[in-house]
Amino acid sequence: MASKDAEVMLKLGSTPDKREQYRLMRDAMEKRFIRVTRGSIVGGVRLGMFTATFIGLQNVIAERRGVHDVLNVAVAGSATAASFGLILPGSLMWRARNALMGSFLGAAFCFPLGWVQLKLIEKANETSELQESGELRGSGGVGAAIERLESNLNKQKNK
Repeated sequence: MASKDAEVMLKLGSTPDKREQYRLMRDAMEKRFIRVTRGSIVGGVRLGMFTATFIGLQNVIAERRGVHDVLNVAVAGSATAASFGLILPGSLMWRARNALMGSFLGAAFCFPLGWVQLKLIEKANETSELQESGELRGSGGVGAAIERLESNLNKQKNK
């Protein structure tokens, strides 16, 4: 990237015409803009494909097993990372290495994420159960958390 900028700067110094210099700078900036935009779009599409594959696989595994737990997230992360390791360019040996590495890293990263997700789901279900029983007023979210905190503080104060 720096070599293209240097090339433009050399061309700018070679012509005394200000219009030509302006045109060269505009063309260079347009090319840079297109390059950055293309990279952002391609990166976004790749991230979207990875996320859609991961979530879809996680839901399929949960549906098959009939249980929503940490193992679903870890297996989905492992399988998704392994499949994307196979897609990467390179020789068959390099792809196998990437798939194996992706499998281990996917499980290692997704196991803690699955645990956090499970705890958040438990907390959300706890809040909705308290709302249904009438112990909490309000529509939920932050208001429900404040109500729960107030009720816990009042219980501790009355002891």
